[in-house]
Amino acid sequence: MEDKIIKQISLFAENKPGRLAHIADSFREAGINIRAFTIAEAGDFGIIRMVVDKPDAAHNVLHDSGFTVSETDVLGIGMEDVPGGLGMIADVLGKQDINIDYAYAFVTKTEKALLILRVNDIEAAIGILMDSNLELIDMSDIQEI
Repeated sequence: MEDKIIKQISLFAENKPGRLAHIADSFREAGINIRAFTIAEAGDFGIIRMVVDKPDAAHNVLHDSGFTVSETDVLGIGMEDVPGGLGMIADVLGKQDINIDYAYAFVTKTEKALLILRVNDIEAAIGILMDSNLELIDMSDIQEI
């Protein structure tokens, strides 16, 4: 089950022009590809969460650039890009008392959607999702997206 856990990079950054460009440029120089990301604004600062193809390298690049950075275990779920897909996954988890702390999603080149989830019990969620025949994505899949 451990192989179904994706490492997400989270960082706390000032909410000012050029900060995201600096992060993106640093990743470009290091050969790190961002696969998914979200920004949550909190006044003068923001929390940037991202899934990248090289999480350890990304952590080091950001830390060396002076950012407060952490890694979080999340799940990636592949699903059809149709109405109701998110609701079905939320229902499966909710019925088993698994809380979704936050989520973000994107559509892949193959017209499938990829949902990134942080949940309150990742091991239980993996079992529940696998028992429900849902497609869990691993880090090797992230590198190919």
